[in-house]
Amino acid sequence: MSGVNLAPDHAAELTELLEFLNAWLSSDRDLLDASLLRYVGHPAYNIDRLKADLARFTFLLGGDTEGEFFQPPATT
Repeated sequence: MSGVNLAPDHAAELTELLEFLNAWLSSDRDLLDASLLRYVGHPAYNIDRLKADLARFTFLLGGDTEGEFFQPPATT
């Protein structure tokens, strides 16, 4: 697999977007989790899994995940 190079300012913007989305998902958890379930169509991929993926990508870009990357997603 080939590597992808991002300019530092682009990586910072992408990190900010991922952090914004992660915070937004926490703002109205029940409503957004129900919406995600309707969209995905299966409860195996829920808001906790999505937040974990966002935190992992943020971590890989060098962003501050406040330890979220190392916490397993909650199961419901």
